[in-house]
Amino acid sequence: MSRDSRERILARIRSAVDGAPEVPEVPRAYLARHAPDDPDAVLDLLHENLADYRAHVHRTDGAGLPALIGRLLEERGARTVVVPDGLPAEWPAAWAAEPVPDTGLTPADLDAVDAVVTGCALAVAETGTIVLDGGPGQGRRALTLVPDLHVCVVRAPEQVVASVPEALPRLDPLRALTWISGPSATSDIELDRVEGVHGPRRLDVVIVTG
Repeated sequence: MSRDSRERILARIRSAVDGAPEVPEVPRAYLARHAPDDPDAVLDLLHENLADYRAHVHRTDGAGLPALIGRLLEERGARTVVVPDGLPAEWPAAWAAEPVPDTGLTPADLDAVDAVVTGCALAVAETGTIVLDGGPGQGRRALTLVPDLHVCVVRAPEQVVASVPEALPRLDPLRALTWISGPSATSDIELDRVEGVHGPRRLDVVIVTG
């Protein structure tokens, strides 16, 4: 395109824009949440939507948490498990699986490990989504993308919110956020679902109350 042609096109665009009416302000009156203002109902909704995305959901109290995680690892055949920095030391002490600290594990190292156990930053009930931000007990993003099994602990009610609009103000936009809605999956044109394509094939979510 010659310079003259470009200038003619830009001049016509400027002329059209100059005569355009101002865009009216759009009202933002949508609801910030649709779930009832009831912590138990929000927790039940989270459980339902996690399961709908084919995550396996379990509930326990703080005292029973380490043993439950150990049982899940054993049932899934996990012999080794990545332990991110900041995970409570009493958790892996109760597991038969060998804990593997994250000392700069490479993707190949992580691929050789059976599972990873993490906490989370938040869980969103209306979308059945777990959010990780790399904080204590969560580790870097690669830890939850390479091993085939991810066991994620959610503390209720403090880490459970009803909706994404409620979650965003509680998250640091400068941190690397990982949003997880069920195990990694995709479908081809025939709608054949395949799990474990670009992340864990299995997601176990343990909701801790009390």
